[in-house]
Amino acid sequence: MDFLPSLPTLLAFSAAGLLLAMTPGPDMTLSIGRALSQGKKPALFIVLGTSLGIVVHTMLVAFGVSALITASPTAFMILKTGGAAYLLWLAIQAIRFGSSLSVNRVEGAKGTPLANISTGFWVNLLNPKVIIFFMTFLPQFVSAGDPAVTQKLLFLGFFFILVGMPVNMLVVLTADWLASWLQKNRRVMRGMDYTFAGVFSLFAMKIFFTHAR
Repeated sequence: MDFLPSLPTLLAFSAAGLLLAMTPGPDMTLSIGRALSQGKKPALFIVLGTSLGIVVHTMLVAFGVSALITASPTAFMILKTGGAAYLLWLAIQAIRFGSSLSVNRVEGAKGTPLANISTGFWVNLLNPKVIIFFMTFLPQFVSAGDPAVTQKLLFLGFFFILVGMPVNMLVVLTADWLASWLQKNRRVMRGMDYTFAGVFSLFAMKIFFTHAR
C-alpha cells in the first residue's frame, strides 16, 4: 500500500501527534470550557467540529504540496526548510512562554449539536496558527521524490485525527478534574513544554542536517 508511510516515519508522527493532542491549546481550552459550562455532550460535538476542521487543513496541504512538488521540487525543499525553522521557533516559544490553560465558564442555553460542531469547525479552520502549523508540519514526513506524496499526506492528516481523538475525548470526559489539576500543577505543564520543545527541535535539526548534505 503506497499511501502508508514507513514504520519509523509513522512512529515519529504518532509520537508528535500524541504530544500535540496532550499539549494545552485553543482547541483544548474550547472543549474544556464547553464541557464545564454546558456539559460533556456539547463538548464532544466541539471535538468533532475541530476534527472536521483538521480534515479541511489536511486536504488543502495534501493537494497544495503535491502541486508545489510538481511545479518546483526546489520550492518544496524551501517549504520544508522553512517549516523546520518554524517548528524550532515553536520549540523556543514553548520554553520561553509555556502552555497556558485559561478556562472561562460561559453559562447560557445549550446549542444544538450542529451549532457546536460548527463552532469547533470554524474556530479550528480560521485559526492562523493551525493553518501555518499544518502547512509546515505535515510536509516534514514526506519527500519530494515520493510518487504517493498526496496519498501519504492525506493518510497522515487523518491519522493525526485518529491519534488525537481519544485524547480529546478523555479531556472532555475528565474536564472538571483536568482543568483544576492542570492549573494547580504547573510543573506538569512545564514538563510538557520541555518535551514539546525537545521533540520539535529534533524534527527541525533532522531536516536542517538532511538538507545540508
